[in-house]
Amino acid sequence: MSILVTGGAGYIGSHTCVELLNAGNEIIVLDNLSNSKPEALDRIKEITGKDFEFYQADLLNKNELMTIFSENKIDAVIHFAGLKAVGESVSIPLHYYHNNITGTLILCEVMEKFGVYNLVFSSSATVYGLQQCVPLHEELPTGATNPYGRTKLMIEEILRDVHVANNKWSIALLRYFNPVGAHSSGRIGEDPNGIPNNLVPYITQVTVGKLPKLKVFGNDYPTEDGTGVRDYIHVVDLAAGHLMALEKVMDSQGVNAYNLGTGIGYSVLEMIDAFERASGNSIPYEIIDRRPGDIGVSYADSSKAKQELNWVAQKGIDDMCRDSWRWQINNPNGYEKDQVKRKISVT
Repeated sequence: MSILVTGGAGYIGSHTCVELLNAGNEIIVLDNLSNSKPEALDRIKEITGKDFEFYQADLLNKNELMTIFSENKIDAVIHFAGLKAVGESVSIPLHYYHNNITGTLILCEVMEKFGVYNLVFSSSATVYGLQQCVPLHEELPTGATNPYGRTKLMIEEILRDVHVANNKWSIALLRYFNPVGAHSSGRIGEDPNGIPNNLVPYITQVTVGKLPKLKVFGNDYPTEDGTGVRDYIHVVDLAAGHLMALEKVMDSQGVNAYNLGTGIGYSVLEMIDAFERASGNSIPYEIIDRRPGDIGVSYADSSKAKQELNWVAQKGIDDMCRDSWRWQINNPNGYEKDQVKRKISVT
């Protein structure tokens, strides 16, 4: 099977490419490299021992996308490409709406033109907004609270409308919780631009000495230790979920949403403790005020994914922290060092 992976050089995309190749699929990777590094593609080849086509292209350029579809036989698309920082989305909402939504519209138009109707979409648990009940399940009302989350929710709604208009479409909407960790080889992992937006890469950069200390947003939530509780999922488990969703869309029609999480919530202080165990280092932190809009507890009900995709997360908190630390200690500057040495050739 030949799969187009948009945003395949990114954090979740690169790990999914590894799983796809190891499962015997052919892949074509599209990425504009705005929030990823070409070195990740070399390392995917290194880990798997397999080659693949790569196009440095942008979904907003319809002609480039038409070329990719005309030059390759594509059976399905896994769609990761998009801007993803919540805080940045609040500052530049028009850029997020244009990039994420328009890019997806163009992708769907080209897919229809070439008769490709199988799609796995990278959505997010942010579509649930500020729910007060846990665990979160797929039947809850949606209502994102920031432009990034709204782009995910709007795209979900667009994809449902696309299927209503043409029932050949088969679409899985994967609502991720909090992806962390890295490939066990330590060769690919999360390499954020600038200061990380998420907890675990921030912890790893504090531990390796790139940042002075961790800021913990609030310790007065109604949780066991007062800090916020979230559902962290290992990125390799998440990648495996995409393969199971791909099998589902290839064998059925319709649109289905699936939570991908462990169903277990860990507090910020529990994550710090686990990372101290994994790294053997003490992690300095300070408690500061809550962030506006944050809720105390969020974790997934992933029973639908278990029942319909035969998917269950396998890795626990110690695996997540150990693999995150292995990636960080082996790549203190992310992909930057190797990227200077050798550049991957791009189509």
